[in-house]
Amino acid sequence: MNINRVVLTGNLTKDPDMRTVPESGLAICKLRLAVNTRRKNNSSGTWEDKANYFDVTIFGRQAESCGQYLKKGRPVAIDGRLDWREYEVEGQKRQSVDIIAENVQFLGGRDDAGNGNGNGYSSGIRTPESDIPADTSDFEPQPVAAGVSDDDIPF
Repeated sequence: MNINRVVLTGNLTKDPDMRTVPESGLAICKLRLAVNTRRKNNSSGTWEDKANYFDVTIFGRQAESCGQYLKKGRPVAIDGRLDWREYEVEGQKRQSVDIIAENVQFLGGRDDAGNGNGNGYSSGIRTPESDIPADTSDFEPQPVAAGVSDDDIPF
C-alpha cells in the first residue's frame, strides 16, 4: 500500500486566488504557503530559518471559505496529498508538484493577518507561538511520603 500524505503549517505569502469552474460551479482556491525549516549554517555554526514555499489547491465549499476568510500572512495548517503534473510552456516540458488540500485549518485569530504580518511577525512567514498556556502541573515537585527512602524506589 502506498501513502501520499502531507501535513504543513505555515503562513500565506499572498491573498488567496479564488476561481469558479463555469460549467460546474466548482470553487477552486489556490494558496501560496511559506513553511520555515531550521538548519545549521556550516560556516558560522548558527541556526537559521530557511523558508520553503508550496502551492496549495483547495476545492469545493472549503475553497469558498478559504477565499472568503484567509488573507496574506494568516497562519494555516494544511492536510492533503501531493499531486505531480507535467505541462508545456513555449515548447518546454515542465514538471510541478502541488499540494491538494483535503483539510485546511485556520490558525490564530481573525485579525492575525489584518496587516499582512500574521500574528505580528514582521516577516509574515514564521510559525506562530501557541497562545494556549501549557499545563506544567505534572512537572512540579511533589512531597515525598514519610518513611519512604530512595532504596524503596524500584528504579
